[in-house]
Amino acid sequence: MWHDARALNATSGAITALVALACIASGVWWISQRPMFTLRAVRVESMYGLDLQHVNELTVRNGVLGKIKGNFFTTDLEQVRGTFEAVPWVRKASVRREWPNQLIVQVEEHEALGTWGEDGRLLSVKGDSFTANLAEADEDHELPAFDGPAGSEKEVLARFAELRGLFAPIRLVPTSLSLSKRYAWTVRLDNGMSVELGRERDQGRDSMKARVERLVSIYPQLVARLQEGHIDTIDMRYPNGLALSSSALSIPADATKPVKAAKKKAPTKTTKHT
Repeated sequence: MWHDARALNATSGAITALVALACIASGVWWISQRPMFTLRAVRVESMYGLDLQHVNELTVRNGVLGKIKGNFFTTDLEQVRGTFEAVPWVRKASVRREWPNQLIVQVEEHEALGTWGEDGRLLSVKGDSFTANLAEADEDHELPAFDGPAGSEKEVLARFAELRGLFAPIRLVPTSLSLSKRYAWTVRLDNGMSVELGRERDQGRDSMKARVERLVSIYPQLVARLQEGHIDTIDMRYPNGLALSSSALSIPADATKPVKAAKKKAPTKTTKHT
């Protein structure tokens, strides 16, 4: 009889505890639904204390706020983070709550270095390709053009930085760099010249770096030979030489004679009759 009374007391205690927990949970839920906890603001800041260039209040209001569900307690922060990271120009975002009715979102913006491919994408300085308004990216200066197989963005970016240094001695600057599906490199320079560099074979005398260095060493001679003629293309894929095309070259009638630079024609004078 004594054991039955103890079991009954234990059961009653458990029931009382469950009821108390249910009441507490109900009270917490009731409090959490009060209007004071309705989200009133979403503040967007730069992740590193820099001025944001492309993410602004209008962007947030039009592209994000309508997708945020719940209140201060129930909003899914991971869902909010993902929503912000889907906004153009946002590379990364972090979200936290600020008592009692505000979210603080810190964002890292993409910094565009150039265009990527032919579908209107951009390449960031960190080697990420992303989609954004091209007009916003090149409003200060024309962007270099990059292209390559999917997943090669960081490799192309690293090679671009290397080529900038290699061409610096002859004061030429790469303006575009492409990597073909066969992994052959082509660079265009700011004087309009296109250079075929081919594939990277090894780290010896036939490496891509060695080909560029060979071109840099003989480039002043090529320019001097052509005088004021413009070099259109140079093919550096030959192990012991190169091939070039230029509008300043003319083919002699006698193929046994060397090719000479074409002479520039004097400008023709026109007389205006009145």
